[in-house]
Amino acid sequence: MDGNNFSRSISRSISRSSWKMEEVFASGRYSRRTSHVDEDEEALKWAAIEKLPTYDRLRTSIIQTFAEGDQAGVHKEIDVRKLDVNDRQQIIDKIFKVAEEDNEKFLKKFRNRIDKVGIRLPTVEVRFQNLTVEADSYVGSRALPTLPNVALNLLESALGIFGISTAKRTKLTILKNTSGIVKPSRMALLLGPPSSGKTTLLLALAGKLDSELRVKGEITYNGHKLNEFEPRKTSAYISQNDVHVGEMTVKETLDFSARCQGVGTRYDLLTELARREKEAGIFPEADVDLFMKATAMEGTESSLITDYTLKILGLDICKDTIVGDEMHRGVSGGQKKRVTTGEMIVGPTKTLFMDEISTGLDSSTTYQIVKCLQQIVHLNEGTILMSLLQPAPETFNLFDDIILISEGQIVYQGPREHIVEFFESCGFRCPERKGTADFLQEVTSRKDQEQYWADKNMPYRYVTVTEFANKFKRFHVGIRLESELSVAFDKSSAHKAALVYSKNSVPTMDLFKACWDKEWLLIKRNSFVYIFKTAQIIFIAFIAATLFLRTEMHRKNEDDAALYIGAILFTMIMNMFNGFAELALTIGRLPVFYKHRDHLFHPAWTYTLPNFLLRIPISVFESLVWVGVTYYIIGFAPDASRFFKQLLLVFLIQQMAAGMFRVISGVCRTMIIANTGGALMLLLVFLLGGFILPKREIPDWWVWAYWVSPLTYGFNALSVNEMLAPRWMHPQTSSDKNTTLGLSVLRNFDVYAKKDWYWIGAAALLGFTVLYNVLFTLALMYLNPLGKKQAIISEEDASEMESGGDTNEEPRLVRPPSNRESMLRSLSTADGNNSREVAMQRMGSQATSGLRKVESANDSATGVAPKKGMILPFQPLAMSFDTVNYYVDMPAEMRDQGVTEDRLQLLRGVTSSFRPGVLTALMGVSGAGKTTLMDVLAGRKTGGYIEGDIRISGFPKNQETFARVSGYCEQTDIHSPQVTIRESLLYSAFLRLPKEVSKEEKIQFVDQVMDLVELDNLKDAIVGLPGVTGLSTEQRKRLTIAVELVANPSIIFMDEPTSGLDARAAAIVMRTVRNTVDTGRTVVCTIHQPSIDIFEAFDELLLMKRGGQVIYSGPLGRNSHKITEYFEAIPGVPKIKEMYNPATWMLEVSSVAAEVRLGMDFAEYYKTSSLFQRNKALVKELSTPPPGATDLYFPTKYSQSTLGQFKSCFWKQWLTYWRSPDYNLVRYFFTLACALMIGTVFWRIGKNRESSADLTMIIGAMYAAVIFVGINNCQTVQPIVAVERTVFYRERAAGMYAPLPYALAQVFCEIPYVFFQTVYYSLIVYAMVSFEWKVEKFFWFFFVSFFSFLYFTYYGMMTVSITPNHQVASIFAAAFYGLFNLFSGFFIPRPKIPKWWVWYYWICPVAWTVYGLIVSQYRDIEDPLFVPGSTTQNFTVKGYIEDHYGFKSDFMGPVAAVLVAFTVFFAFVFSFCIKALNFQTR
Repeated sequence: MDGNNFSRSISRSISRSSWKMEEVFASGRYSRRTSHVDEDEEALKWAAIEKLPTYDRLRTSIIQTFAEGDQAGVHKEIDVRKLDVNDRQQIIDKIFKVAEEDNEKFLKKFRNRIDKVGIRLPTVEVRFQNLTVEADSYVGSRALPTLPNVALNLLESALGIFGISTAKRTKLTILKNTSGIVKPSRMALLLGPPSSGKTTLLLALAGKLDSELRVKGEITYNGHKLNEFEPRKTSAYISQNDVHVGEMTVKETLDFSARCQGVGTRYDLLTELARREKEAGIFPEADVDLFMKATAMEGTESSLITDYTLKILGLDICKDTIVGDEMHRGVSGGQKKRVTTGEMIVGPTKTLFMDEISTGLDSSTTYQIVKCLQQIVHLNEGTILMSLLQPAPETFNLFDDIILISEGQIVYQGPREHIVEFFESCGFRCPERKGTADFLQEVTSRKDQEQYWADKNMPYRYVTVTEFANKFKRFHVGIRLESELSVAFDKSSAHKAALVYSKNSVPTMDLFKACWDKEWLLIKRNSFVYIFKTAQIIFIAFIAATLFLRTEMHRKNEDDAALYIGAILFTMIMNMFNGFAELALTIGRLPVFYKHRDHLFHPAWTYTLPNFLLRIPISVFESLVWVGVTYYIIGFAPDASRFFKQLLLVFLIQQMAAGMFRVISGVCRTMIIANTGGALMLLLVFLLGGFILPKREIPDWWVWAYWVSPLTYGFNALSVNEMLAPRWMHPQTSSDKNTTLGLSVLRNFDVYAKKDWYWIGAAALLGFTVLYNVLFTLALMYLNPLGKKQAIISEEDASEMESGGDTNEEPRLVRPPSNRESMLRSLSTADGNNSREVAMQRMGSQATSGLRKVESANDSATGVAPKKGMILPFQPLAMSFDTVNYYVDMPAEMRDQGVTEDRLQLLRGVTSSFRPGVLTALMGVSGAGKTTLMDVLAGRKTGGYIEGDIRISGFPKNQETFARVSGYCEQTDIHSPQVTIRESLLYSAFLRLPKEVSKEEKIQFVDQVMDLVELDNLKDAIVGLPGVTGLSTEQRKRLTIAVELVANPSIIFMDEPTSGLDARAAAIVMRTVRNTVDTGRTVVCTIHQPSIDIFEAFDELLLMKRGGQVIYSGPLGRNSHKITEYFEAIPGVPKIKEMYNPATWMLEVSSVAAEVRLGMDFAEYYKTSSLFQRNKALVKELSTPPPGATDLYFPTKYSQSTLGQFKSCFWKQWLTYWRSPDYNLVRYFFTLACALMIGTVFWRIGKNRESSADLTMIIGAMYAAVIFVGINNCQTVQPIVAVERTVFYRERAAGMYAPLPYALAQVFCEIPYVFFQTVYYSLIVYAMVSFEWKVEKFFWFFFVSFFSFLYFTYYGMMTVSITPNHQVASIFAAAFYGLFNLFSGFFIPRPKIPKWWVWYYWICPVAWTVYGLIVSQYRDIEDPLFVPGSTTQNFTVKGYIEDHYGFKSDFMGPVAAVLVAFTVFFAFVFSFCIKALNFQTR
């Protein structure tokens, strides 16, 4: 057969699929057959399989199973679609015993099988030419999100629509004229300091850039531009942010991903392969064949590829653990990172752009993963461009090509071998014992460049990035790259299957089924929410039933009938609000949905449809319960058909409400905006549903809203269903004796009195349900997640960037001219000596002893008084601990698997000590208990059982005093998002430094600490939320350290201070840590994957193994010789290689695998060593106090007085509020909208006082006004309090303040905001509804509104403080909205409430609000009033209010007192719960 035809057929067979991945992930348990005995038998079976028709042949393979103790094993035929869990596990265990070695063996077998028959795999080459990316950003304080700034931005964007540009925005060039090639079957590494444009480059290549960025230049895959095929299916971008559904397990997450991405060309490849092998008469090797067939089958729920991916990523140990999120404990950070990687790898894509996939992994795991990926690339011809932060030398050496990027320009791109040579040609040399990768990231940086200058005789001059880039163009690698780029890619040589042209690679029904299964799984996992909702509905149904009890309900006149209408309304509104819980759930799932959508996993409707359908049974059950409980107890019309008709309506109302809330969440996309948008929509639907305001009273300009409000149809249908029942239709029963009671009531409420209206209403509700779900789907299809990363550039950086690299080229940042230019210039010149000083300090810190001399010399030179490094005095303390054990209760999952013990031991007999001025590293593989040990020693554990003796300088540790002298830097950097760096530090200092220190000293000390951790130039940057806005990981890390340092502690614990940082950032952080130790403090760090220079910055090492046992505790020695000698002395341990990282080597030789190989236990070996005896003696010596020493003692628990604590907390809360526009502006906007709406709907209605219907309307108006603004206040405050509470837990554990001042600060902070809100709210409403303009009446209106809004706000804060998170809080709060509604005196006036419920009326805050509003307006009005259906015709307004509603005219004083009391009570409960309840589990 000729070449063309053949290549066409195979290309059909293989499309852009990832054989690679699979293979990579496989490895062989044994490669040669165990015996020759059964080869004949096997050959016979193969022959039989060969005879099968193609379809069956591709689905049948041979699996070899071993009986116990039987060497030969049995061969059996197996259908690869019917593999069960054990089969898959067995195959994986057999083929891949040790991930990276066996993976390679397996891939080689796979490759041989393909090469034998001459099949060519599809490959992708990615090129980018002259790629420039620009963005707009604000500079300096204008970028802070304060209320005025955001209001300005909104105004500017509004003006921008009319083409008026006002803002001084600056142009920031992210990538500058970059060109390069990413070649197939070569591993490419992208290196560069933080914010050099790595992520932007990866996103650009994957075709995923934000549309707001300006992009020039072109990107091609195999010569095709991005718009000629589907780049999102051809390549995969692996993000550095882990977004996953927390309730799914690791395996479920990957299975779902695999089902959505399909098998690509694996199946086509297999078909072609089988055909050619049959022609050639080749029998494949069994395990390769089995693996290939099993991974090529479409539509299996859990594919072998998932097991393979889990294995090579080292996730097989936690595959059945949930991923976890803020609320659920799940896998560790490093494992979550690997899940993100695995999610893309299980698909068939072989072009991968990976963004920092190693964050939080130790170097050996990173090495294993990169090694596996490298095998995939080389043997499967994939294309991978990966950016890594801190690649260890052995990982760095796995790459073929390096792309070095700095300040948005490419400095080097080409083979790894030539990169050091390139920099030597520029005059920079990489020192001994320094990883190449670390050298590369620092050599382009202005601050670190000088130390690498090779020729000491020549004067050093800073070489800019642009100069490097220009030199590279003249370097031989650069010249070769240029010539390659100048020749266009030969499209004819490309494999047809390499690029993907269609969006759907999997049949839509399969996608639908995958989403259906996932949705069902999540409903089961979230069952608590649904059970809670149902229980809540049953509870409220019982209250409603006993409130409107049939024995109390009469049918004499319209007044009695109005109660039935009240019950109907309540039914409708409660079932409407029942959908509110959808909001939080839907919004919580949106980020994951957007990720899947952008990766083209599945179309939007396959997500929304199961979402809708699977909730129907729950809704049916809830409706049944509600109607079943209430219908007969309330005594609605006793008629079976009417019962079922009401049931149908309740069900439709629930569906309509759920649909409506989904649309709101899909359109608003964040919780805060959704609460507001949701409430506005509800208000509209509510006010104009025809029951607060009858249709005849609605102003003409609002009538349209009456027809589009779903509640109109629900209300009309429910009323018609009840009021046209025979018992209401006796003639002459109405008060004017000329019609029936039922019709009269319907007429009063202006409802259409026709039977058809029941069906019209039902049909309309059904229509709304469908419409809303369609709209939700459309919103998900076309809207993008909110929240822009705003580039904030400090003034200093701006001036530095403006100066640019060379004089003749344009700078990286261009901004419009301003009168501040001259000022800036003088600023930067004044700043010059400062940066020089920093540079000298940096040089000094290379040789720590030299640091002091350099500083003093420098100070005398510049004429500054010598700087006292960390001026405040402190007492150096040592910490010793003896045989510490730590247990937790046995997790339920492990009990289910048959573990019988009650407790799981996490630390076993840990003994060691930490001394002042000594930097100790805590190391061990993931899961060895490093963080656990730190938490136990620092007293941060909230649960579990601790045994053992912990002493501080010989005295037993007391947590209260210990918190004052210790600092703890958590691995997760938790800070208040809206504060700047300097403010965070001042706050910490003012709260934690002793009273004796003056204010000036504190501020000076803060500035010194900022200098020490090198955050000077960022002092005005806002902290922001991790991964969303604000500081980069490394800056956040240094802030965490600074916040603890400012407290001037003697002992500092740091949990992984360098995880997630690139080499340069890690070096800065370690320099910070080292500077701290040199001041004579005791510092302990856990550390994951240190580079050589970071590892050797430590003085001592405490090494732990899985299970929490110590295997080494002692000094490192110069160049780590002590520890290498210790391990090399153990027989069987290999010697360390030249230039190898001792940290990595040490973890490798002490791993579980090594223990198995050597048949020994390192922990036992350590216990017999002389080192152990020496440590024992040292601990013993340290555990007796030195003569004359006294135990730590502080007169007060906190360093500041309660007032001082309150002041600091209030200062920070105030800043937070001032800079939370999404909270405050949104709330103000809502209140404004609400006021205008009520004003226009109830236009001048306050003047009408003719009939009782007018009064009902006014009460409705006031009730609606207060309850909606109140509920909105309550909902929007919840997320704010919840975010601040996580920070509160950290600060309280650090002993910064008592909970009471903190809570009071939060409470007082609300008052001015709520006050302002009430001012404009009451003015608008009062004027538009035209109540009587009397000073005292307006004052009372204002007073009642103010306290109502305030108690609602505090009620929201209180619900957060008694629940674990704001999702639960909003469900909990919603439970009471129903009761507030019911007892507000609107649905059922107080005199009509049965006596067994009246007590609740008196404790319902909304009832007091309505009471206050009505009485303050009408207590002095003696006008006559018409009341239809009453026996006595002559009521005055005042008399009617007292008679019908029970509002006494002289009751204003008590009302005022009670409103204030509610406010105080909710605030008190909030303060108390914040203090008493802790929902953080450690």
